[in-house]
Amino acid sequence: MTLIIIICLLILIAYAFDISSKHTKVPTVIVLIAIGWGLNNLVEFFGIKVIDLNPLLPIVGTIGLILIVLEGSLELEINKKKKKIISTSVLSAILPLLVLFFIFAFVINAVTGEPMMKCFVNAIPFCIISSAIAIPSAQNLTGSKKEFVIYESSISDIFGVILFNFFLANEIIKLNSFINFFWQLLLILAVSFISSMMLAYFIKKIKNHVKLIPIMVMVILIYAVAKELHLPSLLFILIFGLFLNNLDEIKHISIINKLEPKLLNLEVHRFAKLSAEAAFLVRTIFFILFGYTINNQTLINQETIPLAVGAVLLILLIRFIQLKIAKMEIFPLLFLAPRGLITVMLFLSIPIAKEIKIINQSLIIQVIVIGALVMMFGLMFTKQKEIKADEPED
Repeated sequence: MTLIIIICLLILIAYAFDISSKHTKVPTVIVLIAIGWGLNNLVEFFGIKVIDLNPLLPIVGTIGLILIVLEGSLELEINKKKKKIISTSVLSAILPLLVLFFIFAFVINAVTGEPMMKCFVNAIPFCIISSAIAIPSAQNLTGSKKEFVIYESSISDIFGVILFNFFLANEIIKLNSFINFFWQLLLILAVSFISSMMLAYFIKKIKNHVKLIPIMVMVILIYAVAKELHLPSLLFILIFGLFLNNLDEIKHISIINKLEPKLLNLEVHRFAKLSAEAAFLVRTIFFILFGYTINNQTLINQETIPLAVGAVLLILLIRFIQLKIAKMEIFPLLFLAPRGLITVMLFLSIPIAKEIKIINQSLIIQVIVIGALVMMFGLMFTKQKEIKADEPED
């Protein structure tokens, strides 16, 4: 019973900070990590025996990633008015990721002398913007800035995972590697369209009072099966969310019109609210759990702190250049490029044979924490008018 009380209190505390974050400008994720870290220190201080919680991180993280990308995609609209913000977001997600990818890989190679393919695999986790942190932290922004962050971080997650899986699966890059990659991409696009149509039909047709949770489970199941088949399954989540939220834009297509978009939109709205609630719960659990797995020796490892600071500074420099080229407002967008859930997930996915000693848990945690602190102070000290000012849309 004590455990139930503690869990309920932690979730309510997280909710309170989530509500107050719009006033304090302190991202909830910082508080959650701090709570988890504090709990770990209390457990050690009182000598309480607790089972190893590290194996839960990949499971909770995967579900959290699915729900967060789904939540974000269910908020986005695709139409001619959004053409500029979509194209800018996609380029801002992909080009800086590639630049950082090559810089980090060559630096790791120069420092360690490890083979380039191993360096490529180990570099990718540092290059991806965490939608799990960026999207909730962008809720205080309005209009195109918020849309930019949602699109950019979601695309960064998806493209980063695709790139990671590509280099993980290929010891040597050859023509056949690219043929397999494009085949997998076409296959997941087909699966995404068919699955989205099927799930939308179920949302409309099922009359049972319990139906949205089973639909959510089906989404996770399709993701997991696609993942087992080595397909870029996160792309399915994005397409499914965009499909549901943009039925009115494609209702002129006969097969879509048969779904009766006007009636379906009511259920989609309920589904979006459920996704947001579920994403909040799983995100809360993940970051408290992540904070709990951080020990003091790992956090203050002096050997990796200079590397972590250098990595964060490089990320900020590339982002500054990217925003200048894209002619976007520098503040507060400069600070909204944190590393987080996806970085941890990919780091844990690196096989032992491809691990590099210098790319360790301490470095990963320090990059995430320093990046999150930079984002927190950046948002706190950015003037309110800069945060709330909405950019005119073309």
